[in-house]
Amino acid sequence: MSSKPFVLAASIVLALFSAHVAAGELVGPGIISTALQETSAAVTPDGGTLYFMRSDFAEKDDTILVSHRQGDHWGSPQVASFSGQWHDSEPALSPGGKRLYFVSNRPVRDGDVPVMADMGGQTFAGTNLWYVEQQRDGNWGKPVHVDGALNDGAMIYNPSVASNGDLYFSAHRDDSGKAYQIYVARRTAKGYAKPERVALGDVDHNRMDPCVDPEQRFLIYAGNEGDSMGSADLYIAFREPDGRWGKPVHLPGDVNSSALENAPSLGPRFGELYVSSGRENAVTFPKKLDDIASLQHRLEEPLNGSRNLWLFDISDVLKAHGIDQ
Repeated sequence: MSSKPFVLAASIVLALFSAHVAAGELVGPGIISTALQETSAAVTPDGGTLYFMRSDFAEKDDTILVSHRQGDHWGSPQVASFSGQWHDSEPALSPGGKRLYFVSNRPVRDGDVPVMADMGGQTFAGTNLWYVEQQRDGNWGKPVHVDGALNDGAMIYNPSVASNGDLYFSAHRDDSGKAYQIYVARRTAKGYAKPERVALGDVDHNRMDPCVDPEQRFLIYAGNEGDSMGSADLYIAFREPDGRWGKPVHLPGDVNSSALENAPSLGPRFGELYVSSGRENAVTFPKKLDDIASLQHRLEEPLNGSRNLWLFDISDVLKAHGIDQ
């Protein structure tokens, strides 16, 4: 048996580990990223509008917000036109920016009860997948429920859309094991086909929050493949020539930390990766003597352990695998 495939695979992994990832940039300190929880960035193709989720620490009160760029900074966010009444989260734009997917516990039909989920003996706000379509005036239309097998159950999270309409998401389904796995629902002439679990390894490992390249050349997700620095890190898997996904690789550089990293999404520029991270400023003891004002100020800053939005450049990682645009 030839050793060439093994040598090639090894050289790719080595190139990924040696690829440079620049230090991340906190997105909109005090405006977008605050002392509350912010996750799930979705940036329009022109780079001028940012949708994201803000919530309390327990994530029981999720709302989708929108901010517009004003010069070199983001403007004060507002509640998105389709959100603000239900447990809405995880916005994701189609590659062309004309459709925005999100998950919500809102009733599937008017008059129904909100969607609820049960797992591990606990009952909590469930989620189904919805979308809004951009209208001729540029505003979003009425939310539309995605019907079919994709929305079986009540634990569907983090949609991500490819250019051909294939829809990736994470969910807890019958074949998920004890936790969550990543699925893809292929777009057909009759709607979405039955979801297929994405083959990334055995289901003993929890996998969440897929972020798919529009051309489906690579897939980034949150999980723990046994080498996570925190409770969850970000991994990348590349499409092999035979169409299968390659072995997931821990993203190098400063993308991951000892805190929780999740909810990756691609920005409009090549290599832009938005990430939600709970990293915080280190506190050493004895600390400088606090008074009530300094204590309050520090605890109300973005880097207080809440999740914030960060922007990284992973273009070198992609180029190391032969992807340059």
